[in-house]
Amino acid sequence: MSRLISDLGIIKKLQKALTDLEITVATDIQQQVVPLILEETVDVIALAKTGTGKTAAFGLPLLQLADPEDENIQTVILAPTRELSTQIFNNLKEFSKYIPEVSVVLLTGGSTTKSQIEELKSATQIIVATPGRFLDLLEKDVFSLKAVKHLVLDEADEMFQALKEDLMPILKAMPKERRTFLFSATMPGELKDIVHNYMSKNAVSLQSGMVNIGHEGIDHQYLVVEPIEKLDVLLHFLNTQEGGRGIIFCKTKAAVNKLAKNLAIRKISSGALHGSLTQGIRDRIMEQFREGYIDILVATDLVARGIDVKELAYVVNYHLPDTPEAYVHRSGRTGRAGAKGLSMTIIQQEEVKDIAVFEEELGIQFKPAKKADAEAIEWNNTLVWARKVFKTKPNRDIPEEVKNQVKTIFHHLTKEELVDKVISNYLAEHTKE
Repeated sequence: MSRLISDLGIIKKLQKALTDLEITVATDIQQQVVPLILEETVDVIALAKTGTGKTAAFGLPLLQLADPEDENIQTVILAPTRELSTQIFNNLKEFSKYIPEVSVVLLTGGSTTKSQIEELKSATQIIVATPGRFLDLLEKDVFSLKAVKHLVLDEADEMFQALKEDLMPILKAMPKERRTFLFSATMPGELKDIVHNYMSKNAVSLQSGMVNIGHEGIDHQYLVVEPIEKLDVLLHFLNTQEGGRGIIFCKTKAAVNKLAKNLAIRKISSGALHGSLTQGIRDRIMEQFREGYIDILVATDLVARGIDVKELAYVVNYHLPDTPEAYVHRSGRTGRAGAKGLSMTIIQQEEVKDIAVFEEELGIQFKPAKKADAEAIEWNNTLVWARKVFKTKPNRDIPEEVKNQVKTIFHHLTKEELVDKVISNYLAEHTKE
């Protein structure tokens, strides 16, 4: 049964901020976690997917427990990416609107260390950070961890997979008398070892929305293609999703750049996201995506972890992820809040066996999708070309004399005849390639 957040022990000032945000009903993870953090002294291990309200589940009670009279750092929240850290920070600032005496500081690679060091000279109760920047400032003795009472590890599976070298020294530097709250969509073996070594043996384990890790609202499909036709098949798929927004996942930064360039050449509304881009560029692309100015993101796994955009119609695995855990995080970007979503994986014949492994590991079923035939691909490429022509800006440098001569050549043709001839010319040229 749904409960109001006001019934979970949250103070009035936090409730008022939530009312401003039109948040009144607690999600399942919030109902389970908020009272545990506020009323108990235990560690918490929560298996929960992104989009279940995790940030409020740990953020609200930790804001409430913060002591503004104590100028030391009391809570550290670590997340794997700048995007996710920034999202958590922004949420906490919204939640703490009426308790400005509690200071929250963001430490990520998007800002200079000098500006962050200056910010930390003021009283700071809560830090939200990526492990890399946090460790960098910790090793510079910019702050002390002696008063830390609470440590949050969000998207823990991804952090331990990609950022273990930064994370382990941080865990070792934390006071032993602290509470740890670990949130993860999956629990791989390596993470279980960390839980055993760095968390209380009495830690409370709970799950939220993980009955079917594949998410019942997501349709999992795969297409088997030859390498040479992979891009054309993707373009055909995107045409079937016209009007919907989605994310295309690639394994490497180079693959992201190459695919994004191919889409840009065809004037398909898209943006690339990977770790080598500056934070300013990444923020701008994300803002364009959230606001609907671009329809498609091409991204690597880690960078995409901070993406929480509603109403994504699909995700495409242009390259199969390395692990079942990574697949969960990719597919979990769509089918949120009860909506339907599609996770399409484009693979080669030798990768079909990996699909069976994912099915067994995750308890989900992939449906084989029928690949478009050569004729459908050809006609789709014609439409892609036509849209490209439509979106091409006129060249103002073409001499009027040349334009008039061209008009003279075409003037006796009807619009239908001209379209027929242009398409025929395109197909003839395309067939030669």
